[in-house]
Amino acid sequence: MELFSKALLSFLSLSACFTGVNSLSQDRKATIAFKSGNGSYLLATRSSAVNLVLDAADWPGVLRAANDLAVDFGRVTGLNGSLTALGSGTANASVIFNVTGINKGWTVGKARNGTSSGAKGKGTIIAGTIGNSSLVDALIKSGKLDVSSIKGKWEAYVSTVVKNPTNGTDEALVIAGSDKRGTIYGLYDVSEQIGVSPWYWFADVPPKSRSSIYALRSTKSQKSPTVKYRGFFINDEAPALTGWANSKYPKSAYGCAFGAEFYSHVFELLLRNRANYLWPAMWNGMFNVDDPRSQPLADGYGIVMGSSHTEPMVRATQEWSKVAKGSESGWQWATNNATLYDYFMEGAQRAKPYENVVTVGMRGYHDTAMSSDVQTSVLEAVVEAQQDIMNKVWGDASKVPQMWCLYKEVQDYFEAGMKVPDYVTLLWTEDNWQNIRRLPVGDEKKRSGGAGVYYHFDYVGDSRNYKWINTIQLQKTYEQMSLARARDADRLWIVNVGDIKPYEIPISHWFDIAYDMDAYDEKSVPKWIEAWAARNFDDRHAKTISTIMDKYGFLANMRKFEWVEPGSYSVINYEEADGLLAQWEEIADLAQEVYDELPGAQKGAFYEMILHPVLAGGNFVAVQVAGARNQIYSGQGRNSANMWMDTVIELMGTDHELTQKYHKLFSGKWVHMMDQTHLGYQGYWQQPMRQSTPFLRWVQTSERSLAGDMGVAVEGSNATIPGDDIWHSNSGNSLDLPGITPFTPKRWLDIFSVGTQPFTWNITTEPFIKLSQNKGTIGPDDDDIRVYVDVDWTKVPDGYGNKVKLNISSSNDYGTAGQRPTVNVLVNKTAIPPSFNAGFVENAGLVSFEAEHYTRLTLRGNLSYTILPHYGRTLSAVKLNNHLAESLTPSTAPMLEYDFYTFTPTTKAKGLNLTLILSPSLNVSPKKPLAYVAQIDDMPQQRRQYVIDQKQPDFPVGWGVAVAENAWRNTTNWGVVAPGKHTLKLWLVEANVVLQKVVLDLGGVVYSHNGPPESFRVGGGKGNGTSW
Repeated sequence: MELFSKALLSFLSLSACFTGVNSLSQDRKATIAFKSGNGSYLLATRSSAVNLVLDAADWPGVLRAANDLAVDFGRVTGLNGSLTALGSGTANASVIFNVTGINKGWTVGKARNGTSSGAKGKGTIIAGTIGNSSLVDALIKSGKLDVSSIKGKWEAYVSTVVKNPTNGTDEALVIAGSDKRGTIYGLYDVSEQIGVSPWYWFADVPPKSRSSIYALRSTKSQKSPTVKYRGFFINDEAPALTGWANSKYPKSAYGCAFGAEFYSHVFELLLRNRANYLWPAMWNGMFNVDDPRSQPLADGYGIVMGSSHTEPMVRATQEWSKVAKGSESGWQWATNNATLYDYFMEGAQRAKPYENVVTVGMRGYHDTAMSSDVQTSVLEAVVEAQQDIMNKVWGDASKVPQMWCLYKEVQDYFEAGMKVPDYVTLLWTEDNWQNIRRLPVGDEKKRSGGAGVYYHFDYVGDSRNYKWINTIQLQKTYEQMSLARARDADRLWIVNVGDIKPYEIPISHWFDIAYDMDAYDEKSVPKWIEAWAARNFDDRHAKTISTIMDKYGFLANMRKFEWVEPGSYSVINYEEADGLLAQWEEIADLAQEVYDELPGAQKGAFYEMILHPVLAGGNFVAVQVAGARNQIYSGQGRNSANMWMDTVIELMGTDHELTQKYHKLFSGKWVHMMDQTHLGYQGYWQQPMRQSTPFLRWVQTSERSLAGDMGVAVEGSNATIPGDDIWHSNSGNSLDLPGITPFTPKRWLDIFSVGTQPFTWNITTEPFIKLSQNKGTIGPDDDDIRVYVDVDWTKVPDGYGNKVKLNISSSNDYGTAGQRPTVNVLVNKTAIPPSFNAGFVENAGLVSFEAEHYTRLTLRGNLSYTILPHYGRTLSAVKLNNHLAESLTPSTAPMLEYDFYTFTPTTKAKGLNLTLILSPSLNVSPKKPLAYVAQIDDMPQQRRQYVIDQKQPDFPVGWGVAVAENAWRNTTNWGVVAPGKHTLKLWLVEANVVLQKVVLDLGGVVYSHNGPPESFRVGGGKGNGTSW
């Protein structure tokens, strides 16, 4: 708490091509330098501008991106580049000029330092699209430019320095795109390399300052993106994005502020991130109606528009009631198909001139189910009518990109046998909590329309909203999306990003892996963050920022903030809550140190993307833990309960201060963006209407406890002595600590005030018991004292096993209802034989270990297990190394073996329980559910299918708890297990089984969110709480 409070108070070009991943990947290959060398080509200096030359007949989006690049040179050097568009334009770019203020003719004005962009230039950039640029086509024809690697490809480009490209030009950096977005990405690749972040506007990342910019004499041939359509969905946009937009932009006649001026920034953000696809804001917005310029502007920029899973035929949800004047009851194909046919026809006719992926099918009104049962014939009739409409409007429906989103109950229609044309993309979904529900199987992979995935970084709905700040673990995103890619769901990826902010980092990562997944692997996330940080901030702090945000994703995704309640992390068991707060404090201090060292221009962006989520996220967890302490301690009558009540209220104030600081950045540029309520969920899925504390209790400290002035509590119990409570027997003045062996961690007890007078306390016990403190004085307003209990084993005879008393006395009396308290602890000097040289040792009734710490691994052909570092809730995870592996058995699956040693015998009545803690992944192949096989020693193998599907709208059995805890827990019972050495064998038999941790319960496991810390490990390094 102190460290975290200190951090709070103190505030009031690196390559991402990773060695060992894919050396053939061109993603992030450097083509720009800032010092001369190896014959590099000078493009610009602070006194000489770069000259951009394009064909005016090229796509408007290409010319607009070139205009951005010219301005970006000015942002970096202080001197805008010049842009010359040769010839005459053939496409209408008037909406771009109207919305953005770019000069007709695409010329660039003065740079920010006032220097004319007409200054004499040093270097030249020629950019254009094959088939649309006479400049590029001439270079190809003359043999000066080789585009064989990209010609005819989707969104590919070549970048290279060419000698004598045109008359009067000695050299030029040439960027040639296979299509318009290929050229656009090539231009923005230079922008980002010279130092202009894709987030320069949306996150206020300041441009780098460069005195000279050079082009390297190397050729970059950027292949087509891994995923054809890559986009995000602006959704659940109230209160934050809606409140912000209402304060910044005029509202339409229908009351929506999301117009062309807003979307111009969104389109640019997408393109700079190498994305191409958008589902626009839907809850109060009508993209094509609120501002008629928005759709032609998107097309002019080069953005492919779509509409959400609940908005068919390029018509927004709100259009039905606000434009068509339809009723909720009228949104029924079975009873109102003629009207709906005309409504869909109007949407198609309006969309025809533009590039869209048309959503087909139909859900119920406003993001609900169409009916209570699966009516396949009705939905088939809908799709058939939609195909008829597209045949009439476009001439051939099969040539129109289409998507059917199998969201929630819609998947049941598909599973029931509903057919749509093969050219329609099947958009599979996850469960709204980053766990993909289904992927193509069998002949589904042969569909010409392919398949894709709808994913979430933000969500409103069961089992609880999460829409405040970033809770995404990038390792999980990569793991699930690499599975999707391997199983041919790579035609379209769309992610719900809520308000866009504050998901800058997961959005960047999403688009990078969608653009070129071959550049990354399961170990790449820390390096990816480091590279991102170097581009957006600097090399000096990049590694530290990676450490911060990698750990942040781990902590925030452990249990999403909205699901963190006072009882979520245990205060009394394993010091779990203390350990988590310490990790939050650690990254808070690191983030504050970086913030303090950054130049002023970078502080705002750093606060938005890193410092605010770190401080606010840690503060949120601190609120809940302080609330838990108040609830438990008030039940124990501790005076300190009131201090924790005050702490909760203080931290609520800190939360408000952090929000206000965010809103005041850049003269209020992002006011309202942190309006989302997040404190005060009371067992209901929907957001609270107002922030509130957890339930708190106040203790009457002006009156003494009936049991005197001193109270004692022990690890693992809510009870307090002396005196009576519901947690221990009446008139019982003793409590038991968990047992201690040479293989257990230290135990602890608390001594505290429950009265009105100071007292001196003292502990007497056996000489081999080591106490962190054995006496002291506590006043009514003093902090509680935690005493750690350990054993000096050199003073304990071999084989010793007795209950030891800790006699705790007070200088004051014990009131009318108490007597001198005693704490008991069972001390066992257990030992392992020398022959046990690798594995885990029982820790007082339990053995716990991380999945990656296996003793042996037995391969099966090419099948093995991959370790996923920093994945999940504690350390890492393991899964099969082949995404296509399925229906394995112990004879075909690789085997993990874990040796362990126990001292406690189990019985038939109280057998050994084996619990696997697994990621909450789902049955992506419905006929091949997730399963594992376990075996202890030579006992019969047990096969467990642990994800039990149900018909929609229900998710699998136990899903609500699994997504709240971010884990499945599956337990098998093994009955009688004698003390001694044992071996656990595990086989993961489906590719989407992701194992994080194993817990063996011999009677000693107690509640915690993440399971007991790792047990003592022989011959393998760190144990007793391994974490990263």
